[in-house]
Amino acid sequence: QVQLAESGGGMVQAGGSLRLACTDYKRAGSGYNMAWFRQAPGKERELVACIRWRNALTYYIDSVKGRFTIARDYARNIFALQMNDLRPEDTAVYYCAKSREYAEECTLHRDYYTWGQGTQVTVSS
Repeated sequence: QVQLAESGGGMVQAGGSLRLACTDYKRAGSGYNMAWFRQAPGKERELVACIRWRNALTYYIDSVKGRFTIARDYARNIFALQMNDLRPEDTAVYYCAKSREYAEECTLHRDYYTWGQGTQVTVSS
């Protein structure tokens, strides 16, 4: 049973934009942090950005600050990642993730229990 489903990946040239969306089909309430992770070939999965359920504070890794923006639409149960000025090094499979309920911080990998299947983002130079 799919709970999180990503969409919006694809191929784009450097400098282009993509918007990823993650739909939460469980609709279990608002007490969950949400995050986007990515995994490039031969590399470990890394946190890209996250948003805290408690106060909507966001976190971005340094390499995407100023280029990526996350947003959460509670009414539609959609969590989005707007990616601008994409670079070849952004090429990866991007995963949406949902934390355990009421986790305090959104940056801890171990708190993420529910994952989407991933969507490929490829940026050509």
